[in-house]
Amino acid sequence: MDGIDRLLDRLSHSKFRSSFRLKSKELDYLNQRGMDLIMDHASGFIESRIVSANPPNDGKQTPYRNHPVFVAQHATATCCRGCIEKWHKFDKGFELETEEKEHILNVIRRWLEQQIASE
Repeated sequence: MDGIDRLLDRLSHSKFRSSFRLKSKELDYLNQRGMDLIMDHASGFIESRIVSANPPNDGKQTPYRNHPVFVAQHATATCCRGCIEKWHKFDKGFELETEEKEHILNVIRRWLEQQIASE
């Protein structure tokens, strides 16, 4: 079990985090557009809403639905800097490093892949 699998296992024990699942509309969107495009969207969302040391509206910047990445961000605690600090141990107040951003994207991808597999 690698680090991402261990993290996802820990998240699955959180009542809040484990409540997130892709609905049919979001699964259809993911399947129609493909993982590569969805991950391009994820990269843009992370870059524009999360990477900054002090993102605007931190804690309220990620919607709860209408895009597979938004749902994945809440399920994986990558929705805001507070959740990222708590679950991923990346300190608030500092811009995310390239490796940290890649970690976040890998966690989101793995969660999305699990959702497709459980379809």
